[in-house]
Amino acid sequence: MRNKKLQVWLPLIFSIVMISGMFFGFKLHQETGSRDGFFKNAKKTSLQEALDLIQDRYVDSVKMDSLQNDAINDVMNHLDPHSIYIPASNLGEMTEDLVGNFQGIGIEFNIFKDTVHVLYVVPNGPSDKAGLHIGDKILKVNDSSIVSKTLPSEDIRKMIRGESGSKVKLTVLRGNTVQYYDVVRGTIPLPSLDASYMLEPGTGYIKLNKFSETTYVEFMRAMEDLQKKGMQKLVLDLRGNGGGFITQATNIADEFLDGNKLIVYTEGTNIKRQDYRASKEGVFEKGKLVVLVDELTASASEILAGALQDWDRATIIGRRTFGKGLVQEQYGLADGSAIRLTVARYYTPSGRCIQRPYDHGKKIYMEELYNRYENGELLTADSIHLSKDHPYKTNGGKTVYGGGGIMPDVFVPIDTSLYTKSVTRLYLDGRFNNFVYQYYISHIPQFEQYKVPADLATKYQNTSDAWAQLVNYAMKDSINLSKIPEEDKKILQDRIKAYLARLKWRTQGFYQVYNMSDPVVLKAKEVLEK
Repeated sequence: MRNKKLQVWLPLIFSIVMISGMFFGFKLHQETGSRDGFFKNAKKTSLQEALDLIQDRYVDSVKMDSLQNDAINDVMNHLDPHSIYIPASNLGEMTEDLVGNFQGIGIEFNIFKDTVHVLYVVPNGPSDKAGLHIGDKILKVNDSSIVSKTLPSEDIRKMIRGESGSKVKLTVLRGNTVQYYDVVRGTIPLPSLDASYMLEPGTGYIKLNKFSETTYVEFMRAMEDLQKKGMQKLVLDLRGNGGGFITQATNIADEFLDGNKLIVYTEGTNIKRQDYRASKEGVFEKGKLVVLVDELTASASEILAGALQDWDRATIIGRRTFGKGLVQEQYGLADGSAIRLTVARYYTPSGRCIQRPYDHGKKIYMEELYNRYENGELLTADSIHLSKDHPYKTNGGKTVYGGGGIMPDVFVPIDTSLYTKSVTRLYLDGRFNNFVYQYYISHIPQFEQYKVPADLATKYQNTSDAWAQLVNYAMKDSINLSKIPEEDKKILQDRIKAYLARLKWRTQGFYQVYNMSDPVVLKAKEVLEK
């Protein structure tokens, strides 16, 4: 029974993991795209000779770009799961998260009933300066209608984005009035820091979603602010963080570790060992520290968590991490495409490599995550199947293991409401997000009275009304929420409040409200109080 319920929502989780595992976690020099043209002067291979013959002699016309892409992808499929080929047309978009910005107009949108709705306007961004508001409906982009049953979000995004300094004309419906805006595109930041605030007096909280070129700077600004507010303890949340630049993770680790401590080392068949060590006085070498992790915590995040665990500097709380211990470098090819090639493994200070086996192919590799759900690992630590053939010792003598991610010191099971089929459907097809957005838009005057997330969390008492409307909304699509367990109902009501906060204050507001009932955060506070 549980297996059938899981099949409904696991594909989404697997897609997130693939993005996290395949696109992040690169060694990379600080400049994206190291060693451009690495293969430019290489002698022709048999593969290239074959492609040239096809182009020059084949009886029919052939799309050589597509043929070449397929050939390279087939080669990459014989390597590890994290070595990938990136066509030139996709390279810019795939490096945006690592660079930390993109060129656009500074809005977040979604499509409801074939119409593009503005969900968020970046403060002081191009759209904000032009006058766009949350709730606006975009009808046209440069006189091209985007009201359609078939136009995908990606096509709309491409129409709206463009080089910084260029203009885009938007036709917008606000209420019952059609308005026109000329928006000058600009550089839009992609923050890696989702939230930073005081959980309670003396205890700070920082949530990082990746390790991009800007992460360390964002982290240090947050630390400075929290310390001014009297922070003595810290909760560092790395759940869902798929990784990024090693140097960003090691720089942050350095702020927690004293002396010349080893943070991580990398080594491969063709790459000599390289050590990353603490090298300066850190800003938080003594205060109590906990790190939150889950099955989507990968790569550079595991480097940081592993270093702090091996030196007994932090308590790791949550669930077993992804298990990606491979290092990629990006190499530019002559046609503007690139490959991200695994060149080394990384090892935590105790000497463990946390990379899980991949010798049976990518499909089996990814199914290992499914097995975690199937065997109940996310519900109880006793169900975790991790080889214990090669134990390692932390600095304080605690036994840890490699070969399958970072095992938390304190286990917290997954939210069991996800096993309720009706709740799963509500999340996966976007109905929950759609409902919260529509509820927010119809109650904007009510939410304008709340000036900070804590006000909404403590003073907003209308969750019963929102719940009743959600039940009716879901029933239109044959989703019956009236009979779900009371505990699941409470979780959904808490999430309604958190998602409402997200619409007003983005991720900062979401986590300030959500963390009040998040069992992992509550466990972290409990551990810090001991």
